[in-house]
Amino acid sequence: MIEDFFSTVEGRWPAGRADLHWHILGAPEVVEELLVAPYKEITHRPGLAPVEARWIHTTVMHGGPMEQYQPGEIDMIVDRVRQACEEIAPFDLNFDVPVPGRVSVGCAARPGAPGRRLWELTTRIDGEVTGGRFPVIPQSWHPHSSLAYGVAGPERADRQTMKVLLSDHQGGPVVLRADTISLVAQSHDRQHITWEHLADVRLGGG
Repeated sequence: MIEDFFSTVEGRWPAGRADLHWHILGAPEVVEELLVAPYKEITHRPGLAPVEARWIHTTVMHGGPMEQYQPGEIDMIVDRVRQACEEIAPFDLNFDVPVPGRVSVGCAARPGAPGRRLWELTTRIDGEVTGGRFPVIPQSWHPHSSLAYGVAGPERADRQTMKVLLSDHQGGPVVLRADTISLVAQSHDRQHITWEHLADVRLGGG
């Protein structure tokens, strides 16, 4: 059974609190066509909260609470990340078919190395600017996106049933272009993750 995702993060990221995040985001219309629409039979089940295309993301870094950044720090972080990203070329991420996990239904992606450079530089720059006030999240990085989250309630989504359905699914790997990382102020309500967009940084100095 898929457990409640939000109960696993509530201790470090409580509902309603906006935290700084860097994401890789796909164009919503492309994400809808390739990742959302084909898998609604899987993601729209009791015990799951499906993710709309505009909120599907690949997290690069989860920073600190927005209210704890001091004046000027976020602008400094964006400027330094933009400068560092001039040396990183855009790349493709190949997303696998979704897999029902312990707390979500998600798609792993590859290759990891190009995006791991983004995780390393955003984590390093955030730590240097803030004096390391916030923990490093995640502590290691691999690319993935969640299509649905397990949520609290009387029903649990059955992983085995979904695995059977996916075994008959005709969909294959999906390629999404990563040419930008986006800075957002992200929060959740124990059902859905949403954010306020803050800035975009193009890779390769574009």
